[in-house]
Amino acid sequence: MRILTVDIGTGTQDIFLYDSGLDLENGFKLVAPSPTMIVHQKLKQAGQRRQAALLSGVTMGGGPSQWAVESHLRLGLPVFATPDAARSFNDDLQVVQAMGVQVVGDDEARRLPASVLRLELRDFDFQSIARAFSQFGVALDNLAAIAVAVFDHGDAPPGVSDRQFRFDYLEQRIRAENRLSAFAYLAGDIPASMTRLQAVAQSAGLESDPGLENTPLVVMDTAPAAVLGATFDPQVSVRERVLIANIGNFHTLAFRLGPLGIEGLFEHHTGLLDLPQLDSLLRALAQGSLKHRDVFGHHGHGAWINSDQPLSLEQAGFGVVVTGPRRNLLRASALQPYFATPFGDMMIGGCFGLLAATADHLPELKETILGSLHGAKTGSAPWDAS
Repeated sequence: MRILTVDIGTGTQDIFLYDSGLDLENGFKLVAPSPTMIVHQKLKQAGQRRQAALLSGVTMGGGPSQWAVESHLRLGLPVFATPDAARSFNDDLQVVQAMGVQVVGDDEARRLPASVLRLELRDFDFQSIARAFSQFGVALDNLAAIAVAVFDHGDAPPGVSDRQFRFDYLEQRIRAENRLSAFAYLAGDIPASMTRLQAVAQSAGLESDPGLENTPLVVMDTAPAAVLGATFDPQVSVRERVLIANIGNFHTLAFRLGPLGIEGLFEHHTGLLDLPQLDSLLRALAQGSLKHRDVFGHHGHGAWINSDQPLSLEQAGFGVVVTGPRRNLLRASALQPYFATPFGDMMIGGCFGLLAATADHLPELKETILGSLHGAKTGSAPWDAS
């Protein structure tokens, strides 16, 4: 049985092809530029050629692609975008137009001159991944499932803070189902407000690919996937209670986990945090004293505590578990940070989390997947797939 897992971040897309016939350490993997970085590079090259650009396709991650659009506009070069593509930069199209982007319909887009660079936006490009694997003689056919992770702020209603809307979503999911895999969905079950997850499902194109039309697609938020993956590090999995921080390029999300599941969390913007601030937030989360206003008032997303039982970080071995591309922010921390490497590879940690979530959402695959993830271990932690 094989499952393709793709964890899409700001800097990279981390790809792992699970094969139940192999030890996880022997699975094939790729770490490639993220789709938004690819768009960034293509727009940068178009700017050097003084070429106008049209963005079409679906809503995808912004960040580097938005910076490239802004740079293109500063050069005095036109940028056109169809509505769904334009929402990659803001759900409010008036805000996108205020940036200088010309939002156009499909018919108008087709009438633009052939000299205009055309870029199709999408987070998940199965065909490109399949072509990359094919160069090494690996065909991505007969897959039991595909699992993809992206970060989704959600489409906040007019007048509602994007930060508050995102954190309300996180809290609501935990209250509904207190486990990390609650942040994953089968393609047909994605909430309407999660527009980026919806776009991944919409643009996957599996139904038009012979042999993949009936392949289940699981989508998940990136940070819970990374944290869930980190729990498979053997030094972490033996802990009854643990605090795990995913330090991403744009967002930092930390979970306190225990016998009842998720005991608390906070989410903040990585770029607004230095080491003393991050240490302070993590200590307060462990102690149970962190307040939503402490994070939201500092332009983060928020905090939520679900247990009044403090978690001691002054324990033998290590205190906080760390993963994510900017994990070195905690390198000099006094919290005894432990850098998780599930199955020997931090970069693919989110893919292991995707595998665990797939086991939860596709019961017919559960026994096989968990056999690989747990090996000889028969039990599992409450925040884990079980």
